[in-house]
Amino acid sequence: MLVKILGAIDFIGGLLLLFISGFNLPFQIFVFLGMVFLIKSLLGFLKDFASWIDLISGAIFILLIFFAVPWFICLIFAILLVQKGIFSFL
Repeated sequence: MLVKILGAIDFIGGLLLLFISGFNLPFQIFVFLGMVFLIKSLLGFLKDFASWIDLISGAIFILLIFFAVPWFICLIFAILLVQKGIFSFL
């Protein structure tokens, strides 16, 4: 059950990264998602590739508050997060 909840968070975070330019979201959402992904990365103790994806995605969400992150970086990590989310439901 926990894997499916964390997978849903991955999927939603990936979709937000994918369509970030079309939304005007408050910075609290970016801080919340960034912290969630950073905490998720610490759950895996940074031993596997999925934990590193969470760590960098959390950093991207935090950086989106202050800077304009290039769209191709958001696209790459959005695809990786959506893929992680889909595979957690299988």
